[in-house]
Amino acid sequence: MPRPEIDLSALAGPTAAAGVTRVSAMAAGLTGSEILKIAAEIRALAGNGARICNLTVGDFDPAQFPIPVALRDGIAQALAHGETNYPPADGVLALRQAVQAYYRRELGLSYPLECVQITGGARPVIYSIYRTLVDPGDRVVYPLPSWNNNHYVHQLGAVGVPVPCSSANHFLPTAAELEPALRGARLVCLNSPLNPSGTAITSESLTAICHAILAENRRRDGTIERPLFLMYDHIYWPLCVGATRHVTPPELVPEMAKYTILVDGISKAFAATGLRVGWAVGPADVIARMGTVIGHLGAWAPRAEQVATAAFLGDVAAQDAFRATFVPGIQRRLDALYRGLEQMRAQGLPVEALPPMGAIYMTARIHPFGMRTATGAVLSTNEDIRRWMLDEAQIGVVPFQAFGVPEESGWFRLSVGAVSEADITEAMPRLAQALLGLR
Repeated sequence: MPRPEIDLSALAGPTAAAGVTRVSAMAAGLTGSEILKIAAEIRALAGNGARICNLTVGDFDPAQFPIPVALRDGIAQALAHGETNYPPADGVLALRQAVQAYYRRELGLSYPLECVQITGGARPVIYSIYRTLVDPGDRVVYPLPSWNNNHYVHQLGAVGVPVPCSSANHFLPTAAELEPALRGARLVCLNSPLNPSGTAITSESLTAICHAILAENRRRDGTIERPLFLMYDHIYWPLCVGATRHVTPPELVPEMAKYTILVDGISKAFAATGLRVGWAVGPADVIARMGTVIGHLGAWAPRAEQVATAAFLGDVAAQDAFRATFVPGIQRRLDALYRGLEQMRAQGLPVEALPPMGAIYMTARIHPFGMRTATGAVLSTNEDIRRWMLDEAQIGVVPFQAFGVPEESGWFRLSVGAVSEADITEAMPRLAQALLGLR
C-alpha cells in the first residue's frame, strides 16, 4: 500500500530558512565555479535551439572525442565479470602496477609501488594533497591564473599567496617571481600544460624553480620548520602539441622526488573525464597519509574502471592507435582558433593570442574596451565582452577572473574539447564581423 504524500516544501524548500545562516563559515564563504555557471547558461541557450560555439568547458564531447574502444570494452567486460564491489583504498593492485610501469615507460620515472595512490579522478588527489600537507594558517603559493587553488585554500583555512604571471612568460611563473614567496610557505602549486592558457613550462624554468624549492628546504634543515612541498599537476601532459616537450621536476632534478606530488589520471589523456580514474605519485610517507584521507572520503575510482584502466595502460598499441587521431584532432582545432584570431589581429582588430602548446586550451586577449555595441552599450569589463561575444557571435568563452585574475585585461580561456573544426571555422568570421560592428 503506498504511503501518504507529505508536502515538505514549506519546511525544506528554498525559502524555508531565508535569512538564517545554517551552514559552516567555510561553506557559506565558498564561491561556486564560474566556469560551470557559464557552461550552464550555454546549455540553456542550446536547449532553446541556439547554435553556440562552446569554448567554455574543460571537457570532451563524446561525439567529437570518444574514449578509446579498448577502454570502453574493458569496462563492459569488467562489469560482466562482477567487478562491482569496493576496491582497495589505495587502488586495485593491477592499476597501481600499471601506473608504475606507465611512468617508467613514458616519463622515465621509476617509483616504488608505495608511491602510487589511485583516486576517483584528479580532484580528490588535489584535495587530499591540501588536506594532508596544509594546516589552517599555512601559506600556499600558486600562480595567477590557475585553476581552483584559491578555493582549496579557502576550504583549508590556509593563506593563499598568489603570484601574478604575465602573457610575456605565457602566464607561467619564473623562479625569480616565486622565490620571494617561498620563505615560510608549506606548498607550491604548479600546473603544466597550464589550465587556462594551454602553455607549458620549459625545462630551464622548471629546473630553476626546483632549485629554489630545494634551497628553501635546505634552509629549514636542522630546524622544526616543516618542509616545503610542490604539487605538480600534469594531468594534460600527454596532450602537448607541436614541438612542446613535457618535463617533470624529478626528471630534471631527482632530489625533488622527496618533495613533489604528481597529479595525473586518464581524464584528459584519453578523453575519459566521466570515468573518474586519477592517481597521485609522490614520496611514500605523504602518499600513505593521502591514502588515509582518501579512504575516509571514499573518493576511490569505481572498481570496473580501475580494472579496465590497468589493462589499457599496459596496452601500448591501443594507446598509440588512440593518440594517432586524438592528439592531432586537438591540435587542428587549436591551430584553427589561433589562425582565425591572428588573421583578425592582422586586420587591426583588438585581439591577440598565445600559440598553443598543450592541453585543450588556448588563451586569447579580446579587448574592445570602451567601444559601443549596436545597442549603445559600452564594453567596460571582461564580463561585458564575454556576454557580447555570446550574444553577437554565438561564441562561449571563460574570462580569466574564473582563474583568480582580478584585472579587467581582456584575457579569456578557449577550450576545444566540445567543438568540431567546422564549429571553429564558422565561428571566427562571426567574431570578426561582430568586432567590425563596434563603434
